[in-house]
Amino acid sequence: MKIDDDKRSGRKHRAILQAATATFVNKGYDGTSMEDIATKAGVSKQTVYKHFADKKQLFAEIVLATTSHVDQVVDLVAKSLNDTQNLNEDLAALARRFVTELMDVELLQIRRLVLANADRMPELGRKWYANGFERVLAGLATHFQKLAERDLLHFEDPLLAANHFVGMLLWIPVNEAMFTGNIPPRSKASLDHLANAAVRAFLAAYGGPSRPSAKARR
Repeated sequence: MKIDDDKRSGRKHRAILQAATATFVNKGYDGTSMEDIATKAGVSKQTVYKHFADKKQLFAEIVLATTSHVDQVVDLVAKSLNDTQNLNEDLAALARRFVTELMDVELLQIRRLVLANADRMPELGRKWYANGFERVLAGLATHFQKLAERDLLHFEDPLLAANHFVGMLLWIPVNEAMFTGNIPPRSKASLDHLANAAVRAFLAAYGGPSRPSAKARR
């Protein structure tokens, strides 16, 4: 009996999260009420409050759930760059997948909501960034350092190099999506083109064998 109750509770929890995500995206944080969410989820408002103390807690759970994408991206980095024999090819493949993951429509919508509410919920924004982008950047930096040890990349600061890599990948499509609502969304071919160009620029700056410093050349 308890198992059935737990299953029903789990289904309701998921239904509330799905309904809340859609409602927050369509109406924004201020325009969304717990009653709106209950109606869309097909449950009573009392049931929503049974699962979530208030709207802020519900919003936070939705936002932080998107960081699950990070595990996929970090795993992708490891598989793409460990023991690579063709850095140009493997880094370009990673870049294309990376952009595709981070241009996910729902993820962009949540990102927009986080930015819109950063002043009133700075702690949520910091947590989202720490559990998301900072983890990706740290993972990239670790693998870039391993590539530097194989003399395939050269830099003084692997984390700065990771920031440059991600920055070049995302600057155009993400900023464009934030201001235009991603309407119409870029095609996969267009995103691939941007990713390939970013990799060429990154490798022009950081690729190839290590160079002697200016001091060493004197």
